[in-house]
Amino acid sequence: MQQTTNTILMIRPINFRKNEQTAVNNYFQEDLDLKNAEINKKAQEEFDRFVFKLKSFGVEVVVVSDTNTSDTPDSIFPNNWISFHSDGTVGLYPMFAENRRLERRDDILNELEKNDFLIENVVDYTSAEEEELFLEGTGSIILDRVNKKAYCALSARADEDLFIEFCEDFEYTPVVFNANQTVKGDRESIYHTNVMMCIAETFAVICLASIDDKSERKNVLKHLKEDGKQVIDITEAQMHSFAGNMLQVRGENDELFLVMSKAAHDCLTESQVSKINNHCKIISSSLETIETCGGGSARCMMAEVFLPKVN
Repeated sequence: MQQTTNTILMIRPINFRKNEQTAVNNYFQEDLDLKNAEINKKAQEEFDRFVFKLKSFGVEVVVVSDTNTSDTPDSIFPNNWISFHSDGTVGLYPMFAENRRLERRDDILNELEKNDFLIENVVDYTSAEEEELFLEGTGSIILDRVNKKAYCALSARADEDLFIEFCEDFEYTPVVFNANQTVKGDRESIYHTNVMMCIAETFAVICLASIDDKSERKNVLKHLKEDGKQVIDITEAQMHSFAGNMLQVRGENDELFLVMSKAAHDCLTESQVSKINNHCKIISSSLETIETCGGGSARCMMAEVFLPKVN
């Protein structure tokens, strides 16, 4: 069992814009004074540069284009609706925004099988949408795959009962907590766990200040420390620059890299960068348009492929 993979699935956008259906509780989204066609063009340019950079470090990237058949402005963030596991299992997840449910496509699984990945089983939680219950994949769930622990900050997009069901199905120990951000003076739930937390092989980046309840914060720290993770704490301001939205991947010769946006990289202190560099190198790329309109960043764009290869 590995925490990191060399293979990433990414969806190239064709109708990217600020999704009005997700903006109701994603406080990271902002307006850009540009026409949608121009926003999409900029997002495509950022996407292509990001993919090129990942490949230049030896990361395998399976790129599938979005389709014009439905209105899917957030298709660039596939990690919310699908997850891939080393036993050949695929997880499919219930999505809060109705137009995000249209992102789920069987042909994406076919594309992976064409690339010699083995899919043995699909665990489908999407019927929970009928009951208005949601759990948005590895946006809502941060997996410590080696220690079999799953971390989840509860929100409108992360239902506790569904999360516990996931943990039972995939045999993970659940670590449940609440994470908040300040919006117009009020503490509001952070929409996805993966904007405030990242777990790598030997360290974790986390915004501890977002966990208001001291006992919950202590419990999260206890789990990270007992599994030998160096904890790198980020501020709420850094979290808003997507410093929590990072993913560790493997490049050429299994070299480890922490992938993040330029905004995330730029907001880190020298001390934080030094701590990360003690574990691995950093890959960063400018994702300004995607972050501003989409309210998500580098980690959200990458669905890790842990599926076994066909012999």
